[in-house]
Amino acid sequence: MSSSPGVSSAADATAASWGTLLGRRHGAVSATLAGGVGLHATNVYLAATVMPSVVEDIGGARLYAWATTIFMVVSVLGSTLAGAVLAKVGPRSAYRWSAITLALGTAICAVAPSMPALLVGRAVQGLGGGLLFALCYSIVRFALNEELWPRAMALVSAMWGVATLVGPALGGLWSQLHLWRGAFWMLVPIVVVFSVWGAARLPAQSNDLAPLRIPWLAISLLTAAVLVISGASVTTSLIVNGAGILMAAVILLIWLWRERSTDAGVLPAATFGPNRRLGLIYVTMAALVIASTVEVFVPYFGQHLQGLGPLAAGFLGAIMAAGWTAGSIAFSGVRRRKALLIATAPACTITGLIVLVFVGPLESHALTTVLTVALGLLLVGLGVGAAWPHLLTDVLQLAGDRDQALAGASATTVQLTATAVGSAIAGAVTNIVGFTDPSHTADAARWLFAIFLVPAVLALATAWATRR
Repeated sequence: MSSSPGVSSAADATAASWGTLLGRRHGAVSATLAGGVGLHATNVYLAATVMPSVVEDIGGARLYAWATTIFMVVSVLGSTLAGAVLAKVGPRSAYRWSAITLALGTAICAVAPSMPALLVGRAVQGLGGGLLFALCYSIVRFALNEELWPRAMALVSAMWGVATLVGPALGGLWSQLHLWRGAFWMLVPIVVVFSVWGAARLPAQSNDLAPLRIPWLAISLLTAAVLVISGASVTTSLIVNGAGILMAAVILLIWLWRERSTDAGVLPAATFGPNRRLGLIYVTMAALVIASTVEVFVPYFGQHLQGLGPLAAGFLGAIMAAGWTAGSIAFSGVRRRKALLIATAPACTITGLIVLVFVGPLESHALTTVLTVALGLLLVGLGVGAAWPHLLTDVLQLAGDRDQALAGASATTVQLTATAVGSAIAGAVTNIVGFTDPSHTADAARWLFAIFLVPAVLALATAWATRR
């Protein structure tokens, strides 16, 4: 006798619950995947926090920005390699060696006697972290049942929100003690534990994965686009910045054109099929991530416009990530109205940016101003987080069996590339306006929040189009 619809729905809800994901059967795997993303994310924010102390100790202020740039570029490289590595050696070995690479890069940073040596460490960190980040999303498909995918994606995505609190706090503590190297050393044993204990929790092989060729041309094009736009963004010249953005756009278009006609790419073939939904999902993801990169300058504006101290300004910047985390966890269980949620969530991000356009530039120490800025940031993150687990799940479901290894890795490649591009554009906007000049800081904030409404509106348009 078949079950009634009510009983079936209740059983499905139980099978997809947080208790099931975090229980005895799946808890260790979930912790391993969440831990991998958490380690990469914590390293991102911890390193950014200690960099002023690093420069004060070993010099190299001229290369300050490249500590982040080279890390992001190589992270994109690592994420594009993830699909081929996963298909070649299986989930367990891929996770283990990615974590070991991250630990090695972190150790190099800890002992670096000069800024060039630190950049080498950051490059190795980026390779291991980018691989680990992409693998954790990809392995969800092989290690967990399909009904758990939205919860699992919410969990691993939430690690970025956790990292925005843990990373700056730990980095700030070690910097306060004038022991910045300890911040890196602290991470090494934790990463090693996950490379041994965590990797052992994962499947050794996925026999249904077809071998993949390493997409060297795609890697080269994506790396070139990120380097061009990042290099141009450090100047104050409108012409140089504009040329850099235009050149990067051309390179990305060439990359997309190549993706349509090659078997050695980073996007599943379904992206360019007659059903446009997967392509629209990737555009929505990229646009939402770009819109959220305004958070890079929030701590600076918090200090120079709202009069906050460094710690308070740092936590103000973390509110957007907290909104992302809250949105992911709160809405990951939505099932019947998932398509409507994806289609409308970017409106929340747009609302938050509109609030920031009007309130973010105010030179006011009033508590109401700070709280309103915090509200705008929370709404931006909430809009991204509400849609994010479902966008990631759709990528896994729509990629097709032939491109299983590419599915999760492609999502992280899009996310990392969009983060690098968005951060570079944010840097270009603020540098052109002259944000370091106190008389122009408010103008820089206003222009930044206003311009980044454009990708948020694009995300709303493409997200709504996925409903069709």
